[in-house]
Amino acid sequence: MKGILIAISGMTLLVSGVVYGQAETPVIDQRQMNQEQRIDQGIAGGQLNRQEATRLDRQQDRIDRMEDRAKADGVMTRKERARIGAAQNRASRDIAREKHDRQGVRHR
Repeated sequence: MKGILIAISGMTLLVSGVVYGQAETPVIDQRQMNQEQRIDQGIAGGQLNRQEATRLDRQQDRIDRMEDRAKADGVMTRKERARIGAAQNRASRDIAREKHDRQGVRHR
């Protein structure tokens, strides 16, 4: 009986340590999801070609890696959040620019 209680308390401490070690970033995660949806909508609407979509997806992957590295130590500093926010701002501008370029539009 004592062994079971020790095992359960050990697992509880392990799980709580893992949860505590991960920094919460709901705003960053939501923005990433919105930008990925914008890329998908651009592909579906014909506003983005395969090459543009691939470039924008790679940019989103880089931002995801930046976030993972920032979360690695369990604390995301203000400076790390600012760097990720700036990268997301650049990505947002790039998505808008690529979706609204005149590529594929016939000139009259």
